[in-house]
Amino acid sequence: MGANASNYPHSCSPRVGGNSQAQQTFIGTSSYSQQGYGCESKLYSLDHGHEKPQDKKKRTSGLATLKKKFIKRRKSNRSADHAKQMRELLSGWDVRDVNALVEEYEGTSALKELSLQASLARPEARTLQKDMADLYEYKYCTDVDLIFQETCFPVHRAILAARCPFFKTLLASSPEYGAEIIMDINTAGIDMPMFSALLHYLYTGEFGMEDSRFQNVDILVQLSEEFGTPNSLDVDMRGLFDYMCYYDVVLSFSSDSELVEAFGGNQNCLDEELKAHKAIISARSPFFRNLLQRRIRTGEEITDRTLRTPTRIILDESIIPKKYAKVILHCMYTDVVDLSVLHCNPSVGSLSEVQALVAGKPNMTRAEEAMELYHIALFLEFNMLAQEKTIVSSPPFATELPHSSLVVHSQ
Repeated sequence: MGANASNYPHSCSPRVGGNSQAQQTFIGTSSYSQQGYGCESKLYSLDHGHEKPQDKKKRTSGLATLKKKFIKRRKSNRSADHAKQMRELLSGWDVRDVNALVEEYEGTSALKELSLQASLARPEARTLQKDMADLYEYKYCTDVDLIFQETCFPVHRAILAARCPFFKTLLASSPEYGAEIIMDINTAGIDMPMFSALLHYLYTGEFGMEDSRFQNVDILVQLSEEFGTPNSLDVDMRGLFDYMCYYDVVLSFSSDSELVEAFGGNQNCLDEELKAHKAIISARSPFFRNLLQRRIRTGEEITDRTLRTPTRIILDESIIPKKYAKVILHCMYTDVVDLSVLHCNPSVGSLSEVQALVAGKPNMTRAEEAMELYHIALFLEFNMLAQEKTIVSSPPFATELPHSSLVVHSQ
């Protein structure tokens, strides 16, 4: 207290006392000595007294050098001069080569604009989560009824068993088709809307309603203790695809169109079968949904239920080659297109491959396979398969444009 401010070396005021011709203004910061806050030699100062001309010249040249260094560094940080680089690149080119490059750039720009316009005009592809929400709402191909507070909830056995340990144990005790199971929930405060929201969560990964009770940590803990904590929807659906628990439909392939129309015939005419779930294929593809609903109207579904046999769908391989069937089913369960599945089993062939070998045509490139799969997706009305980015394994995806594609027709 009471200290004179002029005693501090970083003060912007001139020192009081001493030789008036040697007054200094101190700028910046510096370390201080242990006694009396004396200024060390590291402190920068501007002397307003007498100075020699050579000292002033040295200081001026030093500042100029520092300025040049800053300017040089600033120029190096700027973006490259693309026009200059392009001129240097094209300086030795022929006029025809330059015209070809310009046409290439114009074509690339036009393709980019076309792709943007096509994306805007294309209908939005429905995701697995949206299709599962519709499946719960519209009850396609349900096979078990849950009774809660005198209300019936038609559901799908395979989905609940894959998503929830509680329902997996409960449904195993009633394996028959169309079983009615009375729900007895121990968690307090669960009413009919909340139970419906819980089922919606198992189908979609979201509750589907705004309820303050879902923000209550105690209720969520009690529900997790009673029902278990499910994995993410993607993980559980991938597990359902891998293990096919409670499958209720098989896909078979035949080159005999009359056999396909009759949905029957000699078993020896059928090729490899693929297991699936009616609920999933009907939710993802209107083609399969209409096909299964037609079987219900004609009474064929009742026969399958009576015999407790999975429904058999026979597909014409000239329209849907069986080599793509696993790729299609994989996308229906996971929303991922993986063309590496096509080459993981060399023993599995298809009619189109045999016809190509007989005609002496070379093997299809990845681009041609993707284009053929695209046309199949349009036939099945499965937009996610048609619009999804394709995941491929080595060798890398071919860059050439496809030369042929499958012409799909309906009978």
